[in-house]
Order: sequence, then C-alpha cells, then structure tokens
Amino acid sequence: MQPTATVLVYSDDSNTREQVRMATGRRPAPDVPLVEFVECATPAAVLRELDKGGIDVVVLDGEAVPMGGMGLCRQIKDEVFNAPPVLLLMGRPQDAWLATWSRAESAVTLPLDPVEFAAALASLLRQKKLQSA
Repeated sequence: MQPTATVLVYSDDSNTREQVRMATGRRPAPDVPLVEFVECATPAAVLRELDKGGIDVVVLDGEAVPMGGMGLCRQIKDEVFNAPPVLLLMGRPQDAWLATWSRAESAVTLPLDPVEFAAALASLLRQKKLQSA
C-alpha cells in the first residue's frame, strides 16, 4: 500500500476548493505521496479537523468569508500544537507581506496556476516528510 498525505483545503467557495483539487491531481509531484483531501467551508470546521490530527498540509483561501485564510493561519499557528505547514492562496501578489504576517510557510496567487501550486504543495509535503523522518 502506498503512503498518502492528507491535505486540508479551506475556502467558502467550492470553485476554489475544486481548483485546488484539480491543480493537485492524485499527487503534485512524483516524489511525494498520493493526496487525500479534507475540505472545509468554515473556520470552525478547520479547527475541528486540526484537533483530530492527521493533517499533513493546510491550504487556506486568503479571500474566504467570513474569515480569511490569513487570519485563520495566524490563529492556527498560535493555537494548534505542532501545526502543519500552511499554503496560503492570496488574491494579489502584493499581499505577500500579509502571508508573512500570517506565518504561512508558502503562498501562491489566485486564480491558481496549476504548475506553481503543485510545486508549492509538493515542497511543503517534502518538508513535512523530512521533519517526520
């Protein structure tokens, strides 16, 4: 049986969640595990899933409503012990400083460029694998 990685995707927009799934495919790169998704449309659902454990990478929509992914990321980094790495989806490249403020490990802009997104996600999965080895 091949190992899998669990990626939590938060966005109130189902189209954004679909973009993430489509850009990832079964795996974002040949040297990382197959990906299983946990989708959340509310901040409360994200926190519940993180409390359960087993999440390898979190993808947060910075443009989500009622709470954007940047604020949620900062909350996760403050409140969740050993929080998984976060890939932030930003509306504009100029928001990179906010991604830094939120303590996200990586950020890409919307609409998603599938190659850029897959590379960023694969990088976080590789880092997670090294940390747990």
